[in-house]
Amino acid sequence: MKKLIFSLILCLVAGTLLSQNFNLLLWEGDPPNYRESGEVIKWDTTNIIRVSLVQHPDIAVYLPSPVHATGQAVVICPGGGYHILAYHYEGSDVARWFSSRGIAAVVLKYRLPVSKSNIIPHKSPLMDAQRAMRLVRYHADSWHIDPGKIGIMGFSAGGHLASTLSTHFDQGDSGNVDPVERMSCRPDFSILIYPVISFTEEFMHSGSRTALLGEDPDTELVNHYSSELQVSEETPPAILVHSGDDSAVPVENSITYYRALIEKGIPAEMHIYPYGGHGYSLAIGKGHLSTWPERVLDWIKDAF
Repeated sequence: MKKLIFSLILCLVAGTLLSQNFNLLLWEGDPPNYRESGEVIKWDTTNIIRVSLVQHPDIAVYLPSPVHATGQAVVICPGGGYHILAYHYEGSDVARWFSSRGIAAVVLKYRLPVSKSNIIPHKSPLMDAQRAMRLVRYHADSWHIDPGKIGIMGFSAGGHLASTLSTHFDQGDSGNVDPVERMSCRPDFSILIYPVISFTEEFMHSGSRTALLGEDPDTELVNHYSSELQVSEETPPAILVHSGDDSAVPVENSITYYRALIEKGIPAEMHIYPYGGHGYSLAIGKGHLSTWPERVLDWIKDAF
């Protein structure tokens, strides 16, 4: 009987590991740009599972079986207006979908600028995204990932973070004592789903801008975080998905980023659906809108 119980426990553990392999803190100890505020992370599990007041950012890693691994990987940034993270809806649900198709998926639980634990609020989300990309690249070999095929993905405000990383990256600090910091944080591609892009145009999402930059940010900071103004020849290729009837984050956000990429000669693809509104995640049960993940998968296969 004891052997049977032990075997059942092993099966349950194995099942858990297959669906989500493990979590890793981005930094041991306190992260940079952090101060003690007395806040603690908050989980709201009433519906789609919302996370707020993140204190110590981490990644949840979903690895496909090595025999199915394509070598590609994607770091996923859930949305939530820089106030909360729609952690399962735009994070782990999507990660499982990618992993089931051979693509390693990593869900980033990044710090939100509205937390009092940030020394300079707008710096923390990008710091966390950069560190997540470095960490995945550092572990690429042991995770059966090609270090040249690691992308960033984001939904809504998470799409803003993904586009910010795509336009604000570096090749790593070769002299750093931390081997993770020696890695490049440049994504090899970006997947932007109904993303917030501009903080300067009339179609901007003002809630995300205020949460990240405050009520009255200076012009230089606003331009710095308006991704369409920061595109260069080194910005990675992107695929964008949006709905024409999105009243929260208008489709012009995706269009302006797509145009900026094309002007720089960077490969880009965009899918604008006639319906769907905002915040549909995998769009399960929403007609042909639910095919958007397959279009992204087709693009990744063709590009890499």
